[in-house]
Amino acid sequence: MISIHGYAIVCRHDRIADANGAFPPALMNEADWAYFQAELDRADLCVLGSASHRATPNRANRRRLVMSRGADGLEQRDDAWWWAPQRLPFEEVCARLLPDGGRIGVPGGQVAFDYFLSESPQGLRFGAFHLSRATRTAIPGGRGLLTGVEQGHDADSILRAHGLVPGPVRMIDPDAGVDLTVYTAP
Repeated sequence: MISIHGYAIVCRHDRIADANGAFPPALMNEADWAYFQAELDRADLCVLGSASHRATPNRANRRRLVMSRGADGLEQRDDAWWWAPQRLPFEEVCARLLPDGGRIGVPGGQVAFDYFLSESPQGLRFGAFHLSRATRTAIPGGRGLLTGVEQGHDADSILRAHGLVPGPVRMIDPDAGVDLTVYTAP
């Protein structure tokens, strides 16, 4: 059995990056970071986009799968496994990398979030999405958590429209105004 969990922190307008696609320092939060790292430590495989992979060194030596159009299906490189979704179905990736099942952590970015929310085959979608929100932070012109955010929809309505149900909102850093909601598949 495969369990897929997405993780993101967004500003109050559901943006995950600045206009240049870089993670903004305004979204760095110690409480969120500690939660995020502990969750990724539970993952058997972390799937992320190539820009996210390049921007975040793999200091914890987690097993990574990098989504990239430049990969030849599924290939192992020095720094990670690389995968081209348009060339190889995710079921085949899982059969090879997680033959006994396991937990997959998806720390982003937008391409990876969109894929596991709506583009991936039925049954291999998010079972949970852990969404932290920096409620006092704005990122004008920033990149949305999901493509739909850039089309004027909020993350909550998009996640709900794809069958994920929000749990209670937890304030994880009251001083900074950062909360956490875990959306789960019924």
